[in-house]
Amino acid sequence: MKISVKCFATMAEAHQCDYRQASPHELPNGATVKDLAKVLGIAPEEVKLVFVNGKGAELDTVLKEGDQVGLAPATGGM
Repeated sequence: MKISVKCFATMAEAHQCDYRQASPHELPNGATVKDLAKVLGIAPEEVKLVFVNGKGAELDTVLKEGDQVGLAPATGGM
């Protein structure tokens, strides 16, 4: 399935996951946000905030075709 992802703060890397423009990624059906983080080379425990289609989500959220995912680390006082 195809999803798009944006990463913020220290997780943003232009070649893989950027905050300016959603990056397309291909994942197997049934993949979770945690699976996506691993594919991106991000340790799941580093992810503090998850958004799927603009709504708060968890690492165990199962993704669907066309989902838009946002990942952010803990920052400041989080």
